[in-house]
Amino acid sequence: MTDMQHESEIFRGTTTGKTAFKDTRSVRGTPKAGMPAFVLGEELAALAKSDPRIVVATADLASANRTNDFRDAFPDRFFNFGIAEKNMITAAAGMAACGMIPYVATFASFSAILGAEQIRTDCAYPKMPVRVVGTHSGMSMGFYGTSHHALEDLGMLRCMADLTVVCATDANHLRGVLRASVDHPGAMYIRLGRGRDPEVYGTVPEITFGKAIRLREGTDLTMIATGSQVRAALDAAEALAGEGIQARVVDMHTIKPLDRDEIVAAASETGAIMTVEEHNVTGGLGSAVGEVLLDLPRLPFLKHGVPDCYVEVGPPAALYAKYRLDAAGVAATAREFFTGRG
Repeated sequence: MTDMQHESEIFRGTTTGKTAFKDTRSVRGTPKAGMPAFVLGEELAALAKSDPRIVVATADLASANRTNDFRDAFPDRFFNFGIAEKNMITAAAGMAACGMIPYVATFASFSAILGAEQIRTDCAYPKMPVRVVGTHSGMSMGFYGTSHHALEDLGMLRCMADLTVVCATDANHLRGVLRASVDHPGAMYIRLGRGRDPEVYGTVPEITFGKAIRLREGTDLTMIATGSQVRAALDAAEALAGEGIQARVVDMHTIKPLDRDEIVAAASETGAIMTVEEHNVTGGLGSAVGEVLLDLPRLPFLKHGVPDCYVEVGPPAALYAKYRLDAAGVAATAREFFTGRG
């Protein structure tokens, strides 16, 4: 094998051996039900059967986000705007003003970041019930680079008044989020991962926006995670338990409004708090939790996520390992934080 060929296979994640970065959960053949991005259209179609207000739009990505499942069931209530994301969001606000409940889906980099003005001015400000769905968030579009990464979306959108910001954890959690979103007042941003997020919830949970879900008890440390990092935090907590460190794990699925009570409980009942997110450490979940902790007695606190930088181009699995956002990396970070806290 030539050096060039070897490097190409490392880049694509197709090598075998120690340098292989291909995520085995990303191969073809993964059940649709295990992919949040792949149950989106199916669940919306199920909801639409009994609710004629629900319509769906996408920006030339019906296959990538599986809104084609909705299109096949309700072709007259499906709209493909092509690569015109800003227009799509504005049009959705118009639909909402006419009594519809639009779900508009595209990559998070194109919905939350490219369409930020439209989300704020056309949807949140007039309190229109538009549900902007950002798929393939974080650095899950690894090979496509910075233009397709969305590591700033939570920070940008949680600053907008009257906008609910939610991160789906897995397929069942997404179903619960969608069901709870139908009659929720005002605009909403629903952040999805790369569509192959491992299971956290064995059944569809009942979702209350602004109310976190405590998934594991612990007294030494609380890991507050969101979205793709919830499973990593749970697996990390399991590893730490074998070392005598009992970590609580909280799924802070709603970034805005934030569950202040759960943060206060963590601060008073455990010895330290660490946030875990697939997002820039500036402005996201960690910053939101830190804002609550400012009003509380001082305790050790760590924001764990992507450093304030633009990540490299590469296989997502390799990026998660590099930035310590896989289970092993989260466990190592938590261990260092716990043992080194003052």
